[in-house]
Amino acid sequence: MPTVVLVGTLDTKGQEYAYLADRLREHGVDVVLVDAGIVGEPLTAPDVTRQDVAAAVGADVQALADAGDRGAAVETMARGAAEIVKRLHGEGRLDAIGGLGGSGGSSLATYAMRQLPIGVPKLMVSTVASGDTSPYVGSVDVTMMYSVVDIAGVNRISAQIMTNAAAALAGMAKATLPPLGEEKPLITASMFGVTTAAVTTARERLEELGYEVLVFHQTGAGGGSMEALIEAGFITGSLDVTTTEFCDLVAGGVLVAVPSRLESAGKRGIPQVVSLGALDMVNFGPLDTVPERYRDRNLYVHNPTITLMRTTPDECREIGRIIAGKLNAAEGPTVLFVPLRGVSAIATEGQVFYDPEADAALIETIRELVDTSKVEVHEVEADVNDPAFALAMANRLHELIEEAS
Repeated sequence: MPTVVLVGTLDTKGQEYAYLADRLREHGVDVVLVDAGIVGEPLTAPDVTRQDVAAAVGADVQALADAGDRGAAVETMARGAAEIVKRLHGEGRLDAIGGLGGSGGSSLATYAMRQLPIGVPKLMVSTVASGDTSPYVGSVDVTMMYSVVDIAGVNRISAQIMTNAAAALAGMAKATLPPLGEEKPLITASMFGVTTAAVTTARERLEELGYEVLVFHQTGAGGGSMEALIEAGFITGSLDVTTTEFCDLVAGGVLVAVPSRLESAGKRGIPQVVSLGALDMVNFGPLDTVPERYRDRNLYVHNPTITLMRTTPDECREIGRIIAGKLNAAEGPTVLFVPLRGVSAIATEGQVFYDPEADAALIETIRELVDTSKVEVHEVEADVNDPAFALAMANRLHELIEEAS
């Protein structure tokens, strides 16, 4: 029988968790209730106690309560809950995980959810699900369901929401993946609108060579999801054409690279081919959201909701330093392809972001700082979307994978 694990603070949400657990059992699944509360007595009996949760990370519940630091206590119990759910999953006693809560409860439960592998069903019923959910979802497959009303008792609204959540969790716990045919080695590829042509050409070539290519849009979360999949061990090789999220990291844009960006392939030692795609642009929202200090910069309204800003030579040098450092730290086969005639579709001669000085600053920094005893570098007289450039990247990645195997 499938098992759904529920993680929550039973001192404040015990009645609601009991209701959700009963609805789950009606769908023919087992329930393991994990208590991550701290202060009051649990309002429903847990299967895993708060003492067990705290002990999983060497802490003591009473000491956490006595300290009176709610933030520290939530952080500690989140880590403890993560250890508990990872253990349950490893024992085959977790087919899905769910939670109920406000901002604190959502933070605690989703931290535990994010430690589980991608593909394990994860559902959080939350008061904050109608806003920015990125702190809770991170780069993995957490599903957020808006609670509409507060998680404060069982009423005609909350009862319906929790009943729906139970049906969703039970359905996901019981679901089985149908056969997809031949399992091919997985490749990740990073793409943005201005590098679509390159990635499409490379993807088609890699598919001809027998790979399945997973393409990630470089929106901050997209790069994070790609890194998470690589870190989880699903991926055979990485075609990291588009490293644009570092522009937003350096200049304060809205699609910021996660800390692990351009690190996971190197840490796992898998072959990676990297390029400088879309390092000409920083992303903002509508034009009136661009910070005042940037209003005199080279701005391009991509559409009514996205405004692009051309990177400067100084920003390009900093981006180059970041990329060089990450590539030099890689422990596996690493190749960098440098397009000398433009890093995006709008950075070539005659286009709005054509800026030879900024490109030169980026490329010269790469030349200076990349350790060519560790990183193979190809400088190519082409722009990033040139079919020959894309094919060269795809073919080299295939060669690296063949050599590694």
